[in-house]
Formats: sequence, structure tokens, C-alpha cells
Amino acid sequence: MASDEDKEERVGPLAGVSVFGLDALNSAAYGPEAALTVLIPLGIAGVGFGLPITVAVSAILTIVYFSCRQTISGYPEGAGSYTVAKEKLGIYAGLLAAAALMVDYTLNVAVGISAGIGALTSALPPLQPYTLLLCLAVLLLLTFVNLRGLRESGFAFMPPTYLFVGCLVLVLVIGIVKTFVSGGHPQPVNPLPPLPTYLSKSPYGFSLRHLRRGMHCHDRCRGGATVCRLLKSQWFDSSRRTLTLIVAILILLLLGIAYLVSAYRITATDPGSPSYQSILSMLTEAIVGSGIFYYVTIAAILLVLCLSANTSFADFPRVCRTVSQDGFLPLVFAVRGRRLVYTQGIIVLTVLAGSLLILFNGVTDKLIPLFAIGAFLAFTLFQAGMVMHWSRSKDQNARLSAVINGTGAIATAITLLIVIVTKFAEGAWLVVIVVPLLFILMLSINRHYRRIGREVAVSGPIRLEQPIKMIAVVPIDYLNVLTEKALQIAYGLSQDIHIVHVEEEHSNRDFSAEWRLDVQPSIDRVGLPEPNLVILKSPYRKAITPILNYIWQLEGKNPENE
Repeated sequence: MASDEDKEERVGPLAGVSVFGLDALNSAAYGPEAALTVLIPLGIAGVGFGLPITVAVSAILTIVYFSCRQTISGYPEGAGSYTVAKEKLGIYAGLLAAAALMVDYTLNVAVGISAGIGALTSALPPLQPYTLLLCLAVLLLLTFVNLRGLRESGFAFMPPTYLFVGCLVLVLVIGIVKTFVSGGHPQPVNPLPPLPTYLSKSPYGFSLRHLRRGMHCHDRCRGGATVCRLLKSQWFDSSRRTLTLIVAILILLLLGIAYLVSAYRITATDPGSPSYQSILSMLTEAIVGSGIFYYVTIAAILLVLCLSANTSFADFPRVCRTVSQDGFLPLVFAVRGRRLVYTQGIIVLTVLAGSLLILFNGVTDKLIPLFAIGAFLAFTLFQAGMVMHWSRSKDQNARLSAVINGTGAIATAITLLIVIVTKFAEGAWLVVIVVPLLFILMLSINRHYRRIGREVAVSGPIRLEQPIKMIAVVPIDYLNVLTEKALQIAYGLSQDIHIVHVEEEHSNRDFSAEWRLDVQPSIDRVGLPEPNLVILKSPYRKAITPILNYIWQLEGKNPENE
């Protein structure tokens, strides 16, 4: 694609929901499941806790939503956590946000794909031995679609996204109608598993863990605030509409699921038990039965779980691009490919996520505890940066905007602490190691680029008065056509030529005699300068190291030459 076709690759709000909000909407499938799993030991007593906690999660989602809208106002052309934190809090805060986001996006791909394939193999047990192959196949499919270009991927992901939303909305509407008609006590179409009757601990001991699990839903809603450049004309309005659609749909789904789970008195089942059935599966079966529509809904859920990784394929390369342009990642990440996508970022994300899937054999339960930490850390820095932005702004609504972003920063910071405290022993310590390592790596890359910049910098106008005298070093092993071409090029560059031959220490070969017989007569006949013939002995049979050492010696003796 030509660069001027970039505008054609932008998407509108409807496609934007599928490109940038897929993993947020997908959290409606696993967020309630993760939260209610914590309440399994409470038995029947846990049924009443789902709705209040979901209301709390929705309240935090609303705070984050308004905070994101303020970001769109402050950065109408788009800005992510790295950009805002770097500009308002300093480069170190920006790099910390970038490292956190890279970890988050990589985990999102691995966990999203494995969750979808895990659900598929649960429904079809014969596929269980092929879990890893199926995960890698989905990963390669996502990679191919995203390498084709953003608009094509956006349109490709629209049908499954809206099928998922449509099926769930229809299930929820039917369930709510049945609940009201029955006076709040609906009868399931198919019998539900019996409710456990035990209560192992005080229910209040589960509150933080339940809230933390439910907050998986919230850390995925920020995409619309950072993608203004990828939305069609009127970026400001398109970004706000996209963000509003994502958050509104997510909150409606979460509240509807929580209400009906409570009304139908559904509890989570142990994921490791043979009788395991997901919350959405039980709820859908209770409301509409186990007919064709049930299987369509489950298929849509499975598809969206696998495709939820697509948001990372949109965001990870752009984070790498922005960091690369600032000199903290290799510059190749800032180069767009033939399809106007950042090919290197997509490939690196594929390799990292694929490595995680292979390492854990396609079962990434151990990675789930790490899932939200990166997003919460980046989002907290992001909103703190926006508070600094509004505090320096002369806009008449700056104070209100600062309060909104400040409230969001406090909410996400508290949630981050809850996540770290409750997940530290489950694996959060790994993120505490990986994020600083990425931070140090980016600083090292920047130091390398700055060192190269100092070495190649010109301290004034370009000077051509004194041409550089060159020394040509020609490594030769055997005399052949390649030797002939190399010598022709060397004599075209310089009159000071060094022929370097490396041989074993006790070799019986007489390279000097070969040179005098096959090369020297031609040099004498043409009248070219006599080259320096250097034979290096290599006791360890190495070839490159002796040649490099010789070149460094030449450089030390002739600092004015190249």
C-alpha cells in the first residue's frame, strides 16, 4: 500500500468497537466467572454477593470512562499511557508505563487465546490433546489478519463481536422478562446443578478477592482513548463514540449477567472438576434451554474469547513504534510495512505470546494472576499524567477535568494495590521482575543510540578539503574468482592494501608460494603497488577473531585513515 492510502485504512466507531474494544467486551465472558469462582466456598451465601460487587465494578468503570473522555479532550489526536506519562511525569514514568503495557498486551494475547481454546476443548473433549496446536493456529491466524492491515482486520472482527453482543443481549432480555413475569423467581428451562450448602469462611473475607477478580473487566476499557488517529474523520467525536459504545455495552452486559445469576441462583463450579460448566453456559441454558440458540451463543463466546487478543495486535506495535521513535527501542519498530502496519511489532508480539503458549503447553492458568497488573500500573501513571496536564492548562473546565482524572488515578491505584497484595504469592512477583528488566533494557538501548549519535555527529559544516586515505584489508583463504573480484575492488578503493590469510598454527600449506605463483605476476605486469601480505597463525582454528584483531591494530597505528 502507498503511504497516502493511510486514511483509507482508518475505521469508524462501529468497526472501532471490534478492533479496540473486543477484549473489553470479552471480559464479560470471563470476568463474572473469575469473580464468582472466588465465592465457591461460600455456597448458597455467595449468590447474593455477585450483584453488589458488579455494581461497584461498574462504578469504577464509569469513573475510568469519564477519565478516558478527558484524555480525548486533552489529546484529540490520540495519546496512550506512555506518551502522557512521559510528557507530564517524565521519561522514567513513561518508560515504566511502556514496560507495563508490553507485559499486559503479551499476556492478553496468550491468556485470551488459551481461554478460548480451553473452552472449546471443554465442550469437545476429543480435541484436548491438540490444545497447544489449536492455540498456535489461532495465534497465526490473528497474525496473518493483522498483517493484512487494520481496516481489513476491523471488518473481519465485526461479525463475531456483534454476534457475541447480540446473543448475550437477547439472552439477558429474555431472562429479565421471565424474571419480572415470575415475580423475581424465574424457573430455569433446564435444571441447574444443585447449590452447595456449606459456608467455609466468613463471606467478608472474600470481598477483596472477589472485587479484584471482577476488576479484570475494567482494565480493558481504555482502548478508545488512544486510537484517535485510526478512526475516520472527526477524530475527537469518533473516539468518544467508540469509547462510549465499548463501556456502555460492557456495563450493561455485566449488570445483566450479575442480576440474572442472582435471580436464577447460579453459583460457579470448580474449573478442575469433571462437572465444570461456565457461568454463561449455565445462565444461557437456564434461560433459553439447550437448543440451537444455546450452541450459537456458546460458539460466539468461544470465538470472541479467542479473538480478544486482537486489541493487543493493534496496540502493542503502536507502543513499540512510539517508544522506538524516542530512541528507547530499535528503530525498526517505527517502520511501517507494505500494508501500512507496524510489521516488526506484530511479529515480536506473536513470538512472545507463542513462546508463552509453548512454555505452558497452551494452558495459561498460572499467567492469569499477572493479567491485570500491567494495565493498572500503566493506567494509574496515565491518569496521574492527565492530572498534571490539566493543572497546567488554562482551559475553563481544567479544574473539573483534573478532579475527574485524579479520581480515576486514585481508583486504579487502589485497585492496583489490591491486585498486587492478593496476587503476589500467585505470581505477581514475576511482573515485579519483568517490568524493571524491560525498563533497564530500554534505557540501555537509548544509551547505545546516544553513544552512536555522538560518534557520528559532525561538529560543524561538512568538510571535503582533505579526502580520507583508506586502507583496504582483504581476507583471503583460497585463490579463486572471488579473490580476483576482491582485489579489483580493493585497488579501486586504495593503494594501501593488506592481504590477510589465516591458517592453523602447524599447517603445512605455503600460501606465500601460491601468492608469488598466481597473483604476483599480474600485479607486476599491471604496475600496481605491492600489497602487504600478512599470514596469521590461529592455534584455536579461529578465523574471524585474528582478522578483527589485526584490523584493530591497523586502526591504532593509523588513526587518521579509514
